[in-house]
Amino acid sequence: MRKNWILLAAALTLLAGAAQSGTAAAQDTKAATAAPPASAAPGKAATAKPPATAKKPKKLVNLNAASAQELKALPGGSDEEAARIIAGRPYNSKAFLVTNRVISEGRYYEIKKLVVAGQPAKPAAEPSKPAAAKK
Repeated sequence: MRKNWILLAAALTLLAGAAQSGTAAAQDTKAATAAPPASAAPGKAATAKPPATAKKPKKLVNLNAASAQELKALPGGSDEEAARIIAGRPYNSKAFLVTNRVISEGRYYEIKKLVVAGQPAKPAAEPSKPAAAKK
């Protein structure tokens, strides 16, 4: 007898859940077919703004090759910070900025997504000098 009551209670719970989801689906359908807000201009399609994360990525700054101006252009950058970064070159990793105490850890977290520790810039190649002509 007890098993029958448990089965009956379970069946009633399932039916109640199905009835609630059915009314929720009807409300969702009704909301989807509702008229657009009055603030929308008639005849013009609503233009969605692109999400803030869809910004064009900025070019990363190479710690080993960047000029003082490029380093200073980082958010919150200063002449003193740029000079310390240049003096500490070369960097095998951008984390060396903190481990070598060039900048603070808090400052590192501000700029770590904007910098890389790439290969240093190669100096301009000098034109090859022709071998001295034999006499």
